[in-house]
Amino acid sequence: MQELPIHQRADAVSSLVYEANARSRDPVYGCVGTISCLQNQVSQLQMQLAVAQAEILCMQMQQQEYSSNPGGSSWSSSVQHNMPQLLLMDDGFATSSNAVVGQDHPLKRQSFWT
Repeated sequence: MQELPIHQRADAVSSLVYEANARSRDPVYGCVGTISCLQNQVSQLQMQLAVAQAEILCMQMQQQEYSSNPGGSSWSSSVQHNMPQLLLMDDGFATSSNAVVGQDHPLKRQSFWT
């Protein structure tokens, strides 16, 4: 503690107290388990955000095409009909709606702590 600059000592003490409390709740992983859990949540939320942004972009493109060609057949409707739809799985990963059931999930989780 004495090696730290004075303005960083309060933060260092807070970190030590947080780690001690985390170790009392989870003696094996301590705050690393909490950090890992939070990182997984961030990854899942980033995937959900990407899927939502893709859906917004598709809707904007459909609306733009409809406004430029309100009655005719459209190229995007045929493309959209043939495009796979993304589905958000319970684990936060996206998969295609036309994926073969029973295959391994294409995105595998890897632990940072093994």
